[in-house]
Amino acid sequence: MQNVLEVENLTFGYSKEKILFNDLSLSLAKGELKAIVGESGAGKSTIFELILQNRKPKSGKIRVTQNISEVFQDPYSSFHPSYTLYNQIADVASLNELDKYLTSLNLEAKLLHKLPHELSGGQLQRASILRAMLMKPDLLLLDEPTSALDNVIQLDVMKMLMEHLEDIGMLLITHDMDLASWCADEIITI
Repeated sequence: MQNVLEVENLTFGYSKEKILFNDLSLSLAKGELKAIVGESGAGKSTIFELILQNRKPKSGKIRVTQNISEVFQDPYSSFHPSYTLYNQIADVASLNELDKYLTSLNLEAKLLHKLPHELSGGQLQRASILRAMLMKPDLLLLDEPTSALDNVIQLDVMKMLMEHLEDIGMLLITHDMDLASWCADEIITI
């Protein structure tokens, strides 16, 4: 299997007194879903910032594929407020499989022609997942992707994501140990 992410001996802290993690190592291949679980403030989202090179580690190495998509916990910060969702998705992704994903995410096509603030948080989160999947990533970073969804839709969305694991490596941040235990090949606790 081809690794899409390798993290070796990663150490990061915002100060010398507050080290979030020390010597963290993990690898992720296409076909794997791994979960990072921890309490709020433990540094879960910071790991994604390091992977995306938005922050620099104190030490360690990160090797990552160039083709990354991400789903943030707050869908409202994921979209520009004054452009329709359709335009924002079309700018970064192929729309060849749009109908397939709309159906599997239980989204109506007409919602994509609205502005982000015109959708509910759950609809917007599913639109964020739609955009990420249409980008055809090798690595998909998921930061609490289903926290804004009710339990039935949450299960459907996670099943859909897992159906595409053969082509993608997925790294999931969650505080939900039940969700992590259900879907992850490995759970990394920080």
